[in-house]
Amino acid sequence: MPLFPFSAIVAQDELKLALQMVAVDPTIGGVLVFGDRGTGKSTAVRALAALLPRISVVSGCPYQCDPGEPASQCVHGCAVAGPNRVAVEVPVPVVDLPLGATEDRVVGALDLEAALTRGERVFSPGLLASANRGFLYIDEVNLLPDHLVDLLLDVAASGENVVEREGIGIRHPARFVLVGSGNPEEGELRPQLLDRFGLSLDVKTPQDIPTRVEVVKRRAAFDRSPKAFAEEFAPHEDALRTTLREARTRLREVAVPDAAIQRAATLCQALGTDGLRGELTLVRAARAAASLEGESEVADRHLKRVATLALRHRLRRNPLDEAASSVRVERAVAEVFAA
Repeated sequence: MPLFPFSAIVAQDELKLALQMVAVDPTIGGVLVFGDRGTGKSTAVRALAALLPRISVVSGCPYQCDPGEPASQCVHGCAVAGPNRVAVEVPVPVVDLPLGATEDRVVGALDLEAALTRGERVFSPGLLASANRGFLYIDEVNLLPDHLVDLLLDVAASGENVVEREGIGIRHPARFVLVGSGNPEEGELRPQLLDRFGLSLDVKTPQDIPTRVEVVKRRAAFDRSPKAFAEEFAPHEDALRTTLREARTRLREVAVPDAAIQRAATLCQALGTDGLRGELTLVRAARAAASLEGESEVADRHLKRVATLALRHRLRRNPLDEAASSVRVERAVAEVFAA
């Protein structure tokens, strides 16, 4: 069954921009989406992944091993196959991490069937292995148990999943774009995990009647005939697919002038963000935005366009300023870029 087309998603422009930017440059660090239920968050993630070029993997490898990398880096059987490895192309994986998932389900564990029936110690990969080179989507991320948060922090920092238990020691790549969603009224996200998300945004239910009507009409049309609906938006999807492919290819060539870095640092200093991750993320996001526009150099307008996405979740609480974090970023942008 066809997926709901990314280009058919009504409104939610900030969400669509954020997902496109992390698709162009995964080093931005993922997307955190807070807001109302039923606003198309998971639909947008899956729709975007479907637009990305299929990835080349070693046939049968549970870690989506890249055939172009040295075989010795893979702990699966493809490391033994050497030059005889068979490469196949598969869609970019999108893996859901449910709140009730056990640690074994997430990181992997001993294959009990193999242990009981054959007496062999065989590692059964978990969700982190399945998400390698793709997207890991966590709904209600702010309700994730602390022990799973700790695991994600370690993997996000190293890009590897290390499992040492039951006599098994396994280390495998686990590089993915982390996308989390949740309702802030149900609890806050731990600061350590919040800092690991490159971009953050709030999605809200559209308040104008024409937009709400259009959402209902498009969803009804998709439910009636997914294939016909997908064909209607196929030209838009093809154009967007080309844009993403060219943006990913062009990214390394997009220049970041010293003036742009100066602007980013000045803005982060004005907002009082901790550490330097704010500047790094802001510059990377601006470069991705420039690449999506087909530009060869980051300009002020790119920094201004992505500043709220990159910085709103990095602000310290200010008891003397009750303004929302987005408002504080927009106010600082106006002051810094007016200078």
